[in-house]
Amino acid sequence: MGKWHSGRARGISRRELLRLALGAGTLAFSGVAMAATSSLVRRPIPRTGESLPVIGLGTWQTFDVGRAESKRAPLREVLREFVRLGGSVVDSSPMYGESEGVAGDLAAELGVQQQLFLATKVWTSGRDAGIRQMEQSFRRLRAQRMDLMQVHNLVDWRTHLATLRGWKEQGKVRYVGVTHYTEGAYGDLARVLETEELDFVQLNYSIAEREAERKMLPLAAERRMAVLVNRPFAQAGLFSKVRGKPLPVWAAEFGCASWAQFFLKFVISHPAVTCAIPATSKVQHLVDNMQAGVAPLPDAAMRERMARHVAEL
Repeated sequence: MGKWHSGRARGISRRELLRLALGAGTLAFSGVAMAATSSLVRRPIPRTGESLPVIGLGTWQTFDVGRAESKRAPLREVLREFVRLGGSVVDSSPMYGESEGVAGDLAAELGVQQQLFLATKVWTSGRDAGIRQMEQSFRRLRAQRMDLMQVHNLVDWRTHLATLRGWKEQGKVRYVGVTHYTEGAYGDLARVLETEELDFVQLNYSIAEREAERKMLPLAAERRMAVLVNRPFAQAGLFSKVRGKPLPVWAAEFGCASWAQFFLKFVISHPAVTCAIPATSKVQHLVDNMQAGVAPLPDAAMRERMARHVAEL
């Protein structure tokens, strides 16, 4: 995620499409921004009805850059455009190095904290260690109240959920969830979802990694949990698969102009998915990703056609 991905749409490469859209601050870019902002699809959080845009922003690797202005400047523009295009969900973790601190600093500099839905995680063992780590995340993200705190990869989940339920009652966190990033953990993840009252679950799902469709996504819907999707590009593996291959002409039927949009539209068109969180450090990629959240989205029959097409490449 966050690497430059090639691909062609109707004879024009992704790079060429984005150059046309982004230009030297031209009206083309303004048109893209206005379109995304005015029609970005939103999905409700099942337990409250609060709606979120279907495309969010991950920070793994991309925001782990330290304090150098040369490294932070591109990310500042990514975050600025993300908000301008109607985005709100920013997902991070103490596991991601400096990402929380960088995201928090840039949000404060841009004055956009109130427009963001901040999601982070606890990733340690023990009650006191968990509290210390989560309090550090609050400081790094400059948050008085966290929108979503998740137990990362189910590490000591019983201990941390007990803490988080107390914090939720106190109003310190708004939503509570658990995460994992691999299909091998779905058995454990399913048992937690079946027995615990949670607001969110975060898991991996893509057109190349569809195991979540069998049980996890239906279970989340049944249990009225919002779903954040990590690895929507299968860790960029999907772009290697389609490199040099043309986007199918019929992708235009659901407003798709790039392979990134193709992959993201597949993910967010599943009715149980609330928001996908691709990571990027480039404004061009951010704009491309956000356009995937603009209607129309593929229906069930089109989704199967998309999956067959990619499987046959």
